[in-house]
Amino acid sequence: MPHILQRMSIALRDGAPFGLYSVCSAHPLVLRAAVLQALQDDTPLLVEATSNQVNQFGGYSGMRPADFRDLVFSVARSQGYSTANIILGGDHLGPNPWSHLPADEAMQHAEEMVAEYSRAGFAKIHLDASMACCGEHAPLPDAVVAERAARLCRAAEAASEGAPRFYVIGTEVPVPGGATECLAELEVTTYERASQTMAVHREIFASAGLTAAWSRVIALVVQPGVEFNHDSVADYVSAKTIALRELLSDAENIVFEAHSTDYQRPAAFAELVHDGFGILKVGPALTFALREALFALERIEQELVPPGQSSDLSNVLEREMLAHPEHWVKHYHGTPQQQKILRRYSYSDRIRYYWGTAAALSAVDKLLQNLNSIAIPETLLSAVLSAQYQSVRRGGLRITPEALIVAKIQQAIQPYAAAGICRLTDQFSQLV
Repeated sequence: MPHILQRMSIALRDGAPFGLYSVCSAHPLVLRAAVLQALQDDTPLLVEATSNQVNQFGGYSGMRPADFRDLVFSVARSQGYSTANIILGGDHLGPNPWSHLPADEAMQHAEEMVAEYSRAGFAKIHLDASMACCGEHAPLPDAVVAERAARLCRAAEAASEGAPRFYVIGTEVPVPGGATECLAELEVTTYERASQTMAVHREIFASAGLTAAWSRVIALVVQPGVEFNHDSVADYVSAKTIALRELLSDAENIVFEAHSTDYQRPAAFAELVHDGFGILKVGPALTFALREALFALERIEQELVPPGQSSDLSNVLEREMLAHPEHWVKHYHGTPQQQKILRRYSYSDRIRYYWGTAAALSAVDKLLQNLNSIAIPETLLSAVLSAQYQSVRRGGLRITPEALIVAKIQQAIQPYAAAGICRLTDQFSQLV
């Protein structure tokens, strides 16, 4: 029986499309929320790491692929969710973290990284060699991108130990982290552009002896007209993708993969799945919800805990971001006050890079300790987390800080879960 990643295109051709949302985060509370949502919905769970976040040198998270896998599996086991229902993916796997180096050196690192992902059991691999390296001019010719993608594919195949690997090609989106340009200029990928990407990759994979691997290319990354920047969202408009979607009739065995679907209107997710965008990537929206929950709990703390005993969480994060600006300074511009607002509240959520710092971890621990030691009045909860207050009133949620945080993150996941996502109790009871 085909793998669930291959069955998406089959279901689309049969007129009964389903999709998978892809959780792109390494934060343990986000992972717990995702696992609990999958457990509640009886669905498989697709979790992905990016090349900047997780690689053979540790990435910005400090994790190698096997470490990320172990973290995801540990969270799953702690909640009673079978790791057999988890699909691990690698996003934007290519030379991007080393694009400041000459292409040969950057690609050597990229091949080593892809091999390590594959060896660690990551089944879904986005081959992204689109970025120019030192001394090169962007955009790279299609043939160069495809040749490098084939090199990465060969590395993944060689390290797979016989387990099937499923590939995503194309990169009609900004590099990881969200857009910085004006969204008014956002254009949907054209049919011609997508068709050219497929044709060039197919030809080069065949000439590289990767025909068998090509049969496991399950998705093409395109721009469906969805994106977010610091303070606005480009909403999906189905009519704009009509011409692009013709490719799904012409090209066998693929669906589209949509990146940056964070913050879309709930109805858009079902529309995207219906239109053949079988994989919906979400990341910053989940850590955005995490930040909202933590800052809301800090407001409760400020009401109930003496200042000298409080976590001072938001100010701790601000000091960390100012002391270590490398994760936001190239993205947030404007006056000092405008930059401060962006650091805390931007849709691109660059604050997510700082939750793992020692100072932030200590402040979060202090916040949770403080609130676990006192009773949180329902009235205060209503003032800062109204949806979770309603869940408490219905009897479906306990007033503990951890439960409230996870519920807030699940609130961001639930529109995806309601959008034609497959359930394990349906015909998809086995992933492979």
